[in-house]
Amino acid sequence: MGRLAKRAAILVLPLALAACFGGDGDRPSLMEGTQAGGPQPFPDNFRSDALALMRAYLNNPVGVRDASMADPVLREIGGRQFYVSCLHFTPRETDGSYKSMRERAAVFVNGRGDRIVDRASELCTGAVYAPFPELEKMTR
Repeated sequence: MGRLAKRAAILVLPLALAACFGGDGDRPSLMEGTQAGGPQPFPDNFRSDALALMRAYLNNPVGVRDASMADPVLREIGGRQFYVSCLHFTPRETDGSYKSMRERAAVFVNGRGDRIVDRASELCTGAVYAPFPELEKMTR
């Protein structure tokens, strides 16, 4: 085997291993859907899962105002159906001020919180919001 071929093999090996092991353990990506490929289960702990996602998402989870949340509904993402719960809130900025209301979507895969989506306007069309005081009470 030539020198160039050996270098190429060395560079490709980590990529091949990464594909075998994946990055999220047993949690599939949004494109993979459920492990069995069937319908998504309803996220029973969607409020606590959304709080955990928001704690990681927000730079400063303290001082959130005007928080509201919609119950999860099935929405199409990447050609597959996933439960999505929409959030409205006003976060505290780094300088301590408050600016505009934000809308984000919490996406659930296999009944668990998976990620927060920034561009949520299409996913949240028609969402019916209810107060979400737990988001306003978050601490670091």
